[in-house]
Amino acid sequence: MSTRPDLTGLARMIDHTLLAPESTAADAVAVCADAVRLGVGGVCISPTYVPLAAAELAGAAAVVTVCGFPSGAHVVRTKVREAARAVADGADEVDLVANLGLVKDGDYAALEREIAAVVGAVDGRVVKVIIESAVLRDAEIVDACRTAVAAGARSVKTSTGFHAAGGASTHAVALMRRTVGRDFGVKASGGIRTTAAALAMVESGADRLGCSATEAILAGLAHAGSAQV
Repeated sequence: MSTRPDLTGLARMIDHTLLAPESTAADAVAVCADAVRLGVGGVCISPTYVPLAAAELAGAAAVVTVCGFPSGAHVVRTKVREAARAVADGADEVDLVANLGLVKDGDYAALEREIAAVVGAVDGRVVKVIIESAVLRDAEIVDACRTAVAAGARSVKTSTGFHAAGGASTHAVALMRRTVGRDFGVKASGGIRTTAAALAMVESGADRLGCSATEAILAGLAHAGSAQV
């Protein structure tokens, strides 16, 4: 369903990501500088560095942060406070880790309440719901995505990149896209390290990508384009 993006288009789809727990302020500054240079759409960074990223990017790219990361097993009021604080600190978008225990229990009413509470706390900012798709059966992926839509989120996201089960897959992305339809966001994240992998996710239906290997991915596309000239 997706056409192959050009270099600029692919860059704008990427949230250049730094979520390693040992990351320093200097690392955060460097990621923001790289993001501006590469022309990406956003920087996904730990909540600690949201104020720094907002200052460094100054609107050149969206400031994206995480909430309930990486387990999703936080109580709702903690997620709500974390999301509200992130917005107050300058975040444009919040990637919320869903409570996977609720998904496995089939308690989608509770999951919807959780997501809706966070959506209500972010003053109209984009909320992407991370469903950790590699852990879920297809039916659970479908139900989790439908719940995110019903709760007022704006996008679903495959993975934190921290779960032992793995990250994004083209199968999960395609299933998520079919479930949420054309007008809802699908972000592929986790293990996307090559140009081929990034393009495969886009072709499967992703409109956003979470990547730390951004420079290599974009360089690969630039090289492929120059080779065709």
